Amino acid sequence: MNYKIIINTLGWVLNVEAAALVLPLICAVIYSEPIAATFIVCILICGILGAACTIPTIKNRTMFSREGFVIVALSWIVMSIFGALPFIISGYIPGFTDALFETVSGFTTTGASILTDVEALPKALLFWRSFTHFIGGMGVLVFLVAILPLSGGNNLYLIKAESPGPSVSKLVPKIKSTAKILYIMYIALTLIEVVFLRVGGLDTFSALTLSFGTAGTGGFAILNSGLSEYSPYVQNVITVFMILFGIDFSVYYMLLLGKFRSVMRSEEVRAYLGIIFVSIIVITINIRPLFMTLSETVRHAAFQTAALVTTTGFSTQNFDKWPELSKTILVTLMFIGASAGSTGGGIKVSRIMIFIKSIFKEIKIAAHPKSTHKVTMNGRPVEHSVIRAVNVYMAAYIVIYVASILIISIDNMDYTTNFTAVVATLNNIGPGLGKVGPVENFSAFSTLSKIVLSMDMLIGRLEIFPILVLFSPSAWRK
Repeated sequence: MNYKIIINTLGWVLNVEAAALVLPLICAVIYSEPIAATFIVCILICGILGAACTIPTIKNRTMFSREGFVIVALSWIVMSIFGALPFIISGYIPGFTDALFETVSGFTTTGASILTDVEALPKALLFWRSFTHFIGGMGVLVFLVAILPLSGGNNLYLIKAESPGPSVSKLVPKIKSTAKILYIMYIALTLIEVVFLRVGGLDTFSALTLSFGTAGTGGFAILNSGLSEYSPYVQNVITVFMILFGIDFSVYYMLLLGKFRSVMRSEEVRAYLGIIFVSIIVITINIRPLFMTLSETVRHAAFQTAALVTTTGFSTQNFDKWPELSKTILVTLMFIGASAGSTGGGIKVSRIMIFIKSIFKEIKIAAHPKSTHKVTMNGRPVEHSVIRAVNVYMAAYIVIYVASILIISIDNMDYTTNFTAVVATLNNIGPGLGKVGPVENFSAFSTLSKIVLSMDMLIGRLEIFPILVLFSPSAWRK
């Protein structure tokens, strides 16, 4: 284990966090908020510790898979701990566990909150809260790979450990260039959304914070009422962009290169859009009696479908009051999640497709033992290592899910609340049903449950294995 490269990278993570904290500081200055002093303190803490870790010269910059997993897991933990400082120092969330829960929820783009009155927060804190979604959406390590020569050419280990999906491929031969392309597209798409929201009449602050939440598929709102008070135009714009950010970013790169046939052949894109389309139709029919007009019904059905399948978690309606069929579909979408290679969470459409195809393959082999069958995606055989990784992921997911429900059940909440609380955190969604529904929050849970749910958010965002590697003794041996 190369401990020096781990410490050095964690230092750069703190440096990036210090730089990121400058933006809410600027926001505090613009709105003449006293909390500016809090952000200055936090910037100094992160900057000093970051410099202490990065100034020493490192000769051996070699990195392998285990270092990649450990760096990614520790980076997100460190980033969350120091990202919670503005809430703690300012006194708006004085408890460490609550502040950490809120910050982990932000960076992992979950959007679950313990706050009962978000409008009581200064604009600078609301900005930082939403900006954590933007940082966590594409990943801070991907950003570092784009701007720094961190690991002597082995940066792919970092991106593989941080990026969502069953497999990660390079868009161009150099992984550094791939990271730059991803971030350029990410920022460009976010800015386009900001422009559309400004055209819809939103002020710059609202347009930015909502775009951060959409881009990172996070879901933190700046109003207690969520997004219900915004105009139909704004809601429709956010619906479209939630769906766009739930698509694999390599698809946009293919479109820029003019490779339309490659995009059309993508089974995951077709399945993702098909799931959304069918869900909207069924939910619209099911909830039609609840609304005055068909257009209003379609708007809310489309918004909540997009919000939950992409794991953004925004809400325009209290869908906990919708008919059981609609709620069941929405909970199912929470599990499915968005596309691999997007900023969305969940199990991922491609992983579910591979898993289902593997089941059918085994059924065919059981019926015809001497026959040979291959699992294919986009007309190409899926490597056995990918299939094995998907199966192991699904098994680990179930174990973690069941264990989490058992632990938080100590709080004696109802089953619907416990079930969807874990769904909402492990899949990085935000709202669930019952006492964690779209108009509720997670404040009622005990300290133990909040720690468990915070771990679920990290496990879900990093797709299980980077966190599990931290607890493996073999990973730490030299």
